[in-house]
Amino acid sequence: MSDDQDGQQPGQPPRRAIKSFVTRAGRMGTGQIKALAELGPKFVLPYKAEKLDLAATFGRTAPVVLEIGFGMGGATAEIAATLPDHDFIGCEVHEPGVGALLKLIDEKQLGNIRIVQHDAVEVLRDMVGEGVLAGVHIFFPDPWHKKRHNKRRLIQPAFVAQLVKHIAPGGYLHCATDWQPYAEQMLEVLSAEPALLNTAAAATGYADKPAYRPLTKFEARGLRLGHGVWDLVFRKR
Repeated sequence: MSDDQDGQQPGQPPRRAIKSFVTRAGRMGTGQIKALAELGPKFVLPYKAEKLDLAATFGRTAPVVLEIGFGMGGATAEIAATLPDHDFIGCEVHEPGVGALLKLIDEKQLGNIRIVQHDAVEVLRDMVGEGVLAGVHIFFPDPWHKKRHNKRRLIQPAFVAQLVKHIAPGGYLHCATDWQPYAEQMLEVLSAEPALLNTAAAATGYADKPAYRPLTKFEARGLRLGHGVWDLVFRKR
């Protein structure tokens, strides 16, 4: 999916495509390396430009939730343990995070998580059928703080329009951020998408944190310091 190229001058390089991640380096611990080697073949799905058979992937028929950018996987593992009747596909490009989640899968004996180590925008486009997801989680995506970088944020009208096609009727999209300007943009973009309905009871448009989303250590520290966190939960009509 590409940024809007209106106004681009001839001869200029093409504008970058929307990505669900920003490249950064990270060290691999020995436990993460071991988990990748031993558990990767079972739980990491290779990126392929073909639709996943979700029932075959998990060995059962259950609601499937896609998480875009799971970081080190702590929240993903906790949610999967809390909702054993759901299956989860986590997209994360950074290998230390993939290794960390694999360790948690082993420690918690979780059979309802699969990982795709690839850009979620392409995974969604190429591997996920339309109308098959019970939910999508996007927790604390890169806020791209500088105004000139705002266009790089994942939550943009074009991406959301594509994303909702893959959510089943009645399914949900849950975003969370600790950066208020991004929360405001998310609320504006999601509210403008005709296929989505805001579930928030509050007049602000922001939802109470759903019980299934755990507090991260970083988030809990921020809340103690008076920093805000905004959850947005929209349901597909």
